[in-house]
Amino acid sequence: MTPAELFERLALGEDSRHQFKADVKNDTSLAAEMMAFANSGGGYLILGVDDHGQVVGLTPAQIRRLNQLIANTAAQKIRPPLNPVTENIRLDGGIVMLVTIANSITKPHTDLQGAIWVKFGADKRRASREEMQRLFQSSSLVHADVVPVDGTTLADFDTKSFQAYFQARYEMEITESKLPLPQLLNNLNLAQNGTLNLAGLLLFGQDPQRWRPQFMIKGMTYPGTEIDLDTYMDCQDIFGAFPDLFRQAVAFVLRNLRHLQDGQGINSKGRPEIPRLVLEELLVNALVHRDYFIAAPIRVFIYSDRVEIISPGHLPNHLRIEHIQHGITNQRNPVLASHASHLLPYQGIGTGITRALRAYPAITFTDDRDGNQFKVCMQRRNTNPA
Repeated sequence: MTPAELFERLALGEDSRHQFKADVKNDTSLAAEMMAFANSGGGYLILGVDDHGQVVGLTPAQIRRLNQLIANTAAQKIRPPLNPVTENIRLDGGIVMLVTIANSITKPHTDLQGAIWVKFGADKRRASREEMQRLFQSSSLVHADVVPVDGTTLADFDTKSFQAYFQARYEMEITESKLPLPQLLNNLNLAQNGTLNLAGLLLFGQDPQRWRPQFMIKGMTYPGTEIDLDTYMDCQDIFGAFPDLFRQAVAFVLRNLRHLQDGQGINSKGRPEIPRLVLEELLVNALVHRDYFIAAPIRVFIYSDRVEIISPGHLPNHLRIEHIQHGITNQRNPVLASHASHLLPYQGIGTGITRALRAYPAITFTDDRDGNQFKVCMQRRNTNPA
């Protein structure tokens, strides 16, 4: 960072990526600051600057002490250790130390008492239970789809649907496996000791939303280009297991789209303005790859000019929009993905987004890391209804 860039940054004040300190002497407080950055996407600790962004400067003795303090704290007070980078920059008013803490790939980091700190706006706080789950998920230490759903039993499992799935996938009847159903579900990672996990519930549950009401799809159609709290054209709360959620969500969007003749005869029903293949690919991706540690529904909003699919959770780890556009994937829910490939039009090899873009390029993606959501926007064709 150049002096001019740093000076401009100071003028903007503190935020989730930039913290100002005139000086630091307490290693416990320093450990919490660095850990919060590492657990929350990375950031900069700027020393020699007061809370208002005014440069107070550091003496050579302070710089030597701070370098030693930072190194010792990162190595001895944080688990696993961090590797911050320090840089001394001369500004009007004195020398400022810029401490860069990268977004960690070995998160979550804890202090010596086991506490996990995360950023909270410009400040920091101890991580909540849900945040800790997502941190473990980001390091592939735990996945939401294998977490047991307390209270469920095999009575909540749709054995008939599972039988059809098992026969189609393995080309045999369940009885031919010569395993009791509880053991078979354990082996397929759908249950444990008679309790369904989230994958088992969402894929084959008789009434998944009885246990996880937030894991539904909420569809809304508005007459204009913005959310209208008073007026809507269609709405549907969609419930059920994955196959039901998928079919109903596709049907909801299709009935609210225009259909175009595109050279077909007058007796033809016409083609939807957004190809069905595109809708299917993007809805399947939302179901399989959303963050199930977040208690919120998938939302499908239809406006006069676009269709939006909003999924809880931003892209995992270091995955970026340009990556998914080129077929690079990171499976957040590996058990769901492995079974969904035999229940839905999902291949699980990262080609869904690229296929959708080839079929209909008017798609944009927003990875909202602050809002912790991922949005797909499909522009509607500017054509009058056929």
